[in-house]
Amino acid sequence: MTGTVEPGDIYSMSTIANRERTNNVIDTAKDATQATVATREARLCSRCVLPDTFPGIIFDDEGVCNYCHRALVEQKLAAQREVARARFDQLLEEVRGRGTYDVLVGWSGGKDSTYILARLLKEYSVRVLAFTFDNGFVSKQAFRNMEKLSDSLGVDHIIYKGRFDVMKQVFNASALGDELYPKSALGRASNICTSCMGLAKSLALRLCIEKNIPMTAFGWTPGQVPLASGIFKSNPQMIRKMQEAASGPMRRLVGDEVVRPYFLEEEHYERPERFPYNISPLAFMVYDETKVYEYVEALGWKRPKDTDANSTNCLLNSYAINIHLDQARFHPYVAELAGLVREGRMERAEAISRINEMPSEKVVNFVTDRLGVPRYKSAR
Repeated sequence: MTGTVEPGDIYSMSTIANRERTNNVIDTAKDATQATVATREARLCSRCVLPDTFPGIIFDDEGVCNYCHRALVEQKLAAQREVARARFDQLLEEVRGRGTYDVLVGWSGGKDSTYILARLLKEYSVRVLAFTFDNGFVSKQAFRNMEKLSDSLGVDHIIYKGRFDVMKQVFNASALGDELYPKSALGRASNICTSCMGLAKSLALRLCIEKNIPMTAFGWTPGQVPLASGIFKSNPQMIRKMQEAASGPMRRLVGDEVVRPYFLEEEHYERPERFPYNISPLAFMVYDETKVYEYVEALGWKRPKDTDANSTNCLLNSYAINIHLDQARFHPYVAELAGLVREGRMERAEAISRINEMPSEKVVNFVTDRLGVPRYKSAR
């Protein structure tokens, strides 16, 4: 199939049919205490959507999980968001004009990073450098969106295209390595996504230090980043530990010289004054996914038709979801979706629909063909 199927041209009607079937099941099962995940009926938390296969989960007599019991009540969250927003406004004034750019925005081309990019430009009038890490699997529509909006928004945009032979090595090793990262990391993302995000975030940090950009912002949703981590100041000691955790497995798998350009070197650590603030604005902004779509679509952004239900930019994600389901026995996006449900930012039925919707087989086949590995066959 390689050479006959192109990303951006792939869309399976089975995906639509699967979503319709899932929605029908949810409509007729109002309590929705189960979900068909990994070809079995998984018991879900009666409040969020975490399954009984999620690491460390415990249910009480009413079926509510321990993660829900630990969550902050909405009143406390609202108060803390106000504090974080005020801190963000203060930081922007402090860093404004310090360098050539005020903020580097990690721009995947997806809806959330596009939303953050546009709001920073339109509402905060900061000087932004947009940065995209091209892992070789970015949807053509995502690239079309970025090309169009970088012009209409008037933003400088750097695209870092990683060597595809390196990407293949990293992603194929990540797909095989079910113990590549700590089990706690598997609760947040698949091994493949963890590797990819590690490369993207590290390259963004290198760029901030080298260009003296005092702030970096990403479009992580409130389900991906807790409010307490929405704003933090990076420092060499902290980042060195984080980089070792991210780069260590990759260095062992593909070699130090291969991954060296993607991570910090000693010359970067010797400039602690250039380590930026790391901001996740959606953690403390009002987040409504429907309104996010409306906002970016009004700018001319179009949703790709070849990505899965949980991504609006990356084809690799479809393959990563299947691999994670086989390895971990739960959906890699379930923690994010559970967090959004817990905070009232997503309907529980919609979250269940997303964890039940399987990626398009054609997209997964395209990914495996491009990676040079046998076509995916579920172990489930």
